[in-house]
Amino acid sequence: MKTGRRSSTMEAAVFILSLVDCCALIFLSVYFIITLSDLECDYINARACCSKLNKWVIPEMVGQCLSTMLMLVSMHWFIFLLNLPVAAWNIYRYVKVPMGNMGVFDPTEIHNRGQLKSHMKEAMIKLGYHLLCFFIYLYSMILALIND
Repeated sequence: MKTGRRSSTMEAAVFILSLVDCCALIFLSVYFIITLSDLECDYINARACCSKLNKWVIPEMVGQCLSTMLMLVSMHWFIFLLNLPVAAWNIYRYVKVPMGNMGVFDPTEIHNRGQLKSHMKEAMIKLGYHLLCFFIYLYSMILALIND
C-alpha cells in the first residue's frame, strides 16, 4: 500500500513541476510574440529585438527538454511523445544557426524572406501548444491528486 501511495505522490509531483514549467514556457511564448510584434510595428530595432529574443532561446529549450525528460522518466508515454517533436525542433533550430549569425534570431536576416512572419507564426503555434499542454498537465495533476 505504501508503494502505491508513494507512486501516486511522485506522479502528482511530476505533473506539478511540469505545470510550473509549462507556465514559464507560456510566458516565454507571449514574450516572443510581443517582442516580434514590436519589431513588426517598428517600436524597436532589429538588433534590440534579436538580442532580447536570443537571450531566452536556451532557457526555452531547457524548459521544453525538462518537461520531455520528466514524462520519459515517469513513463507517461503519450505526453512524452507529444513533447518530443517540440523539444527536437528547439534543439534543431539552435544547432542549425549558421556561423556568423547572432543566434536563432539574427538582425541582418530577420526582415529577409519573411523570417519575421515565420518567427511570429512559430511563436503563435508554440503558445497554442503550451496552452494545450497546460490543460493536459492540469487534468493529469488533478487526477493524480484525487487518486492519492
